[in-house]
Amino acid sequence: MRFLLLVALGAGVLVACAPTMGPTASAGSTFRAAFSDQGVAFVTAGRACVARAPSYQTVCPRLPAAVDVAWNGGDAWAAVPSLGVVVTLDRAARSVNVGRVVALSATRAYREDGSAVSYGGTPVGGVTGAPTLALTGGNGADYVLLAGSLVTVPGGAKLEGASGTFLVSTLTGARASMVPATESVGGTYQLSGGRLERLDLTGHVVASVPHPEGRIGVVGTEVVTVTADGMVRVYSETLADRLH
Repeated sequence: MRFLLLVALGAGVLVACAPTMGPTASAGSTFRAAFSDQGVAFVTAGRACVARAPSYQTVCPRLPAAVDVAWNGGDAWAAVPSLGVVVTLDRAARSVNVGRVVALSATRAYREDGSAVSYGGTPVGGVTGAPTLALTGGNGADYVLLAGSLVTVPGGAKLEGASGTFLVSTLTGARASMVPATESVGGTYQLSGGRLERLDLTGHVVASVPHPEGRIGVVGTEVVTVTADGMVRVYSETLADRLH
């Protein structure tokens, strides 16, 4: 059903959306993940998937190449720029015409020029320039990475001293990081040097386990990771137990 919906859309959208590639990395090189209390959604090599808690059974619907994923309203969404849409990955099949999107947050789909649209298809505040990544912070506001710098949305104010290649949601907003990381009331978790580490409030490592490169987030009270091959791992808050 989901694929047939996109085929129908493609008949009228492909002509308008097939133009040129944007200034971002190709879908084939993209590995991104989004976490919520519902689970983890991720896209790797253009293939978008979702694994919902508590089973974390992975579902990868048949779609054209996707470039990003996000959670909104309990649904996992993927951006499919070749069709100019965002589409749900499971549950009820839904799609919204948004144009050529390069990044998703929990509230917005960002186009190549930085303009943004909501998941209801309504234009909303964006930024100037194509974001590398987008994230809705712990305070409910959006943040994007532009040329390695952390920028607030709307308004495009650059946060001084905040640079990196990853976005991290914090309890009060978001920050940029050089390694995949996430923050919760239990502390900070990060993937660094072949380890999954838990840091206390002072930044000291208090627990760690071996772990390959990947992405990390918190789902409820569980620490969840996903690697580029689609392997989802679930740990307790202390990292003492591997739950999945």
